[in-house]
Amino acid sequence: MNFPAIIAQKKLGGALSDEQIAAFVKGAADGSVPDYQLAALLMAIRLNDMDARETTTLTLEMARSGDMLHPDVGGVPVDKHSTGGVGDTTTLVLVPLCAACGARIAKMSGRGLGHTGGTVDKMESIGMKTDLAEEDFLRQIREIGCAVTGQSAELAPADKTLYALRDTTSTVDSLPLIASSIMSKKLASGAEGIVLDVKVGSGAIMPTYEGSLELAKAMVEIGTRAGRHVSALLTGMDEPLGSHVGNRLEVKEAIDILRGDSAGPLLTVSLRLGAQLLIASGIAHTPAEGEKLLRAALDDGRGLAKLRQMIAAQGGDASVCDHPEVLAQAPIVTPIFAGRAGYVAHMDTARLGYASQELGAGRKQKTDAIDPRVGFIMHCRVGDHLTENQPLCTVYAANEETLSRAAAMIREAITLADTPVEKEKLLYALVTSEGVEAL
Repeated sequence: MNFPAIIAQKKLGGALSDEQIAAFVKGAADGSVPDYQLAALLMAIRLNDMDARETTTLTLEMARSGDMLHPDVGGVPVDKHSTGGVGDTTTLVLVPLCAACGARIAKMSGRGLGHTGGTVDKMESIGMKTDLAEEDFLRQIREIGCAVTGQSAELAPADKTLYALRDTTSTVDSLPLIASSIMSKKLASGAEGIVLDVKVGSGAIMPTYEGSLELAKAMVEIGTRAGRHVSALLTGMDEPLGSHVGNRLEVKEAIDILRGDSAGPLLTVSLRLGAQLLIASGIAHTPAEGEKLLRAALDDGRGLAKLRQMIAAQGGDASVCDHPEVLAQAPIVTPIFAGRAGYVAHMDTARLGYASQELGAGRKQKTDAIDPRVGFIMHCRVGDHLTENQPLCTVYAANEETLSRAAAMIREAITLADTPVEKEKLLYALVTSEGVEAL
């Protein structure tokens, strides 16, 4: 097929045929189309968009570019995906809670990217194995109800090529490319129920509500067309979701929640997402029923017991469930002050994420090693009043140099005002195949 003609057609705003899209994906997967032509088409898509048929075809072709799993897990295999954020540790809370309620969670997770944290990095920070072979992955789900692993190289290989090109050609912020990247991996993994956590705000890939809603609707439509049960929850990322930011620190917060020692927005969002997973699993019929089941598993300790099981099954140190305080250790632990009293008026969440990256909790380049010890614990949220002697956060740093740079970024990211400020919105909407429900 004439690839320059495909580029020209999309460059001029035309729709691509199913055959043209298939050639695009095949060329990305097997290397038969050079990167410069793939990049040209990516930019044409970014500038001229794709309609619903094109986006669905792109997603399905990317899913079929590698292995298509049909997991036998003794029930309905379900998965959850977040579009990324800061302090977003919902996976480590909701996966064990849902499994404790009888769900079969076949979770594919990724590493941190840019200012956002990654579940795989958090799990590896306590020694968990995250490159499970397919047979081990499925066996673990059958035995304990849940497993979390990194994406196999055999799943959606076209996405791996295109994602790397998008990251270097300023085409990341394209709705059809985002939607197809996310959904192709979920479809290839064999998940029959998919719950999406689509972030809204200063730390989100789509900062506006309108953009996030459009993305959520596109992904739900793709999954529905592919015969899957898909729902999307739009949640706030105008401040970190949890109070802990950094790999071991975020594991600690998840454990604190499952122990009943902590709550807050992270638990709220985890329960909402978990309820949708239970609905997709056929275990609950309504969100209220799902949340009731999850709270029971939280209150009687079954959720914590399931997390302990999952950590041990994947080779991690399960003793942290009994002594989470050991996860809050670093060479330097120090509070950061704003220098004045006032109301917390705004947080640049992305900048806070980059501050954790500066400490070593994230990667500036793919080859960078992560320091699992570092990060920070927030002591305020938007709307809170701080006195001059109250810290914004406590930083866990490896050395004075990274501490100094991160502290400056944290102060710059948080704006104080002299007058009261409203709290940030946490729950925006639920999107299903039936429509949009405002929350």
